[in-house]
Amino acid sequence: MEIILKKDVQNLGFKDDVVTVKAGYGRNFLIPQGFAHLATSSAKKVLAENLKQKAHKEAKIVDDAKKIAEALKALEIKITAKAGGEKLFGSITNIDVAEALAKAGQEIDRKFITSGIVKRTGKYFANVRLHRDVIVELPYEIVAEQ
Repeated sequence: MEIILKKDVQNLGFKDDVVTVKAGYGRNFLIPQGFAHLATSSAKKVLAENLKQKAHKEAKIVDDAKKIAEALKALEIKITAKAGGEKLFGSITNIDVAEALAKAGQEIDRKFITSGIVKRTGKYFANVRLHRDVIVELPYEIVAEQ
């Protein structure tokens, strides 16, 4: 079953992508939840026309995302956490990375940050997806609270 995505769907595709999925997944989940609609021939023609019109707007969005990416690369993020030696009491997730970015002046939604769960002090990397074409590897450091 071919469908056109209305929104970004994790592990499937981005908005306005034409993807092939199993019939039950499309009919019972994606379409009723408003994530997609059927990819008929007329819908594909409308999509092609819309994509042509969006191309110019998209270029500006990509440029803005690249500027934000350069600003993120220049940041030095340090997250303080309670620790016993090298082991943390608790863990550091993408929520904590998003809060540290907000303190540094960059508001990034936590669902666009992929860092994994960290349970030790040290230097780590998080992937920040600013746009489908712009993904930044953000270095951050976890230090023990004094």
